[in-house]
Amino acid sequence: MKKIIIITFLISIGFSNLVQAQFTQVELFSGFDKTDFTLFYSYPINKSQTLSINTLAFFQKFKKENQEFDEIGVQPTLFWNITKNIALGPSIYYNSFAGYSERLSAKYALKNSRVLFVLMPTVAHSEQKNASYAEVFVQIQYNTSLRDNLSLWLNGQFLTIWDGFKRHSRSFQQLRVGVSFYDHQVGIGIDLDQFGPKPIEKSSFGFYYRRTL
Repeated sequence: MKKIIIITFLISIGFSNLVQAQFTQVELFSGFDKTDFTLFYSYPINKSQTLSINTLAFFQKFKKENQEFDEIGVQPTLFWNITKNIALGPSIYYNSFAGYSERLSAKYALKNSRVLFVLMPTVAHSEQKNASYAEVFVQIQYNTSLRDNLSLWLNGQFLTIWDGFKRHSRSFQQLRVGVSFYDHQVGIGIDLDQFGPKPIEKSSFGFYYRRTL
């Protein structure tokens, strides 16, 4: 499985370079209880930039005693940018826990030089469970300049998934505080994870490195 995700990363990076990716971000989080690697990139596929591909891939590995929570996910999404802030599109998602699912997502994004806010509700159908589920993802970023090429960053990512639209399946809250020098960002963070209908809770404090390409 590790080989599959590594190959996927390499193919994704190579393909994004081929089509001149507009935005690529990688993050490594290493905590006392788990390690996370996340890759995200986005690029337009037509001249008018009304169509874009967003791809998210991640690998999450816990310490030995919690290896049953290790998780891999790969999700390419084709977005139709209806307006500057609103997009809609389908995706196919693979997750090592839940298998494959077909999804339809709406995205609202608000961005300026200091703030990024993304809200992404999703409805989906799981092939493994043969059932529908709902998901809501929120991303918030805030930065402020400290001096030339140095800035302070506050980052938050929040996810919740509900099977059958009523039974909790998976949630997380990822918080980061760091400084950025040019395109390199380092700092401290905490990951809070919840699994299952009667949530099993896991938390990890650690350090992160993020690079925007």
